[in-house]
Amino acid sequence: MTGSRQFFRIISAFMVATILLFLLNRYLAFWLDWPDLTGVFAWFSEGSEMSTTSLLQGICLWFLYLLAAVLIVRHIRKTPDTSMNDDAETYTRMAYFIVRAAFWSVFLVGIADAAISLLRVEGVLLSIVGEKWTAIMDQAHSRGVYIHYPLILLSVVIAFFTRSLGFMWLAFLVVLSEFAIVLSRFIFSYEQAFMGDLVRFWYAALFLFSSAYTLVEGGHVRVDVLYAGMSGRAKAWVNAIGSMILGLPLCWTILLLGMGSKQGSLIAPIINFEISQSGYGMYVKYLMAAFLLVFAVTMAIQFISYFLNSVAILTGEIEAKNEDDDMDEVVLQGAA
Repeated sequence: MTGSRQFFRIISAFMVATILLFLLNRYLAFWLDWPDLTGVFAWFSEGSEMSTTSLLQGICLWFLYLLAAVLIVRHIRKTPDTSMNDDAETYTRMAYFIVRAAFWSVFLVGIADAAISLLRVEGVLLSIVGEKWTAIMDQAHSRGVYIHYPLILLSVVIAFFTRSLGFMWLAFLVVLSEFAIVLSRFIFSYEQAFMGDLVRFWYAALFLFSSAYTLVEGGHVRVDVLYAGMSGRAKAWVNAIGSMILGLPLCWTILLLGMGSKQGSLIAPIINFEISQSGYGMYVKYLMAAFLLVFAVTMAIQFISYFLNSVAILTGEIEAKNEDDDMDEVVLQGAA
């Protein structure tokens, strides 16, 4: 029992670490011009040309994966009494933290960018912040670096000290911004491009960020005609296999296709600070591409958590409650 528990804990932890290291690798490759892992592999297998600096950087990347594997094995062997369900809850909390940070990011960035766009449209930005900062805010790259990124860092700090996911508030903000559009358009005959951009920005975040939370709460649409009548173990088999065969491959497909190269459909807008064509709209289109990355990462981590929880049921470590036969309602066997 202990051996199988440690095996599945190691596999799950390494899957989570692989996702995080992949994101680190993409950052180093696209922003700091480090070599890709495949380039280093090609150098060893085919003898392709590579500078000494690039080779050393590539070896460092491979070393990080090896180091992660060693540290994971060492940690899990030192904590043999930790259950698979405990690890699953840790991964769920990790996904929730990412979602909280993303929520606060879209809230703060949305408010700030909409305010800047409003001041630009009305021609009062220059008189408030001066010529230098007006020029900075007119450029997508500068606005992203000096306005958006600091707010995103602040959001990470806020997410560390808060526990609410904020989906209800985000839904309320979407309704409020839609109401503001209707009110200003049909009563005051006033409408600007940034108003619609703000609605789309928050609306996209609401659905993509809440997916991992919806998964753990059992809110995703399933074919419950067969699933509802299954036993707890049968449901665990369905959830474990579904997470590994359907869920994780989908998330990795998004990550690999979207971030496989600098021309990837998700990473290219972020690198280039892509914005909409409307001159006085919000400069947040590149962040909307990042929404899919948040979706893929949080869903992948949550699928791993779901898988580990299901394995815990199948190995007898925990058992599903009979009430409603929900995967989410589990109790430790013999817990006292």
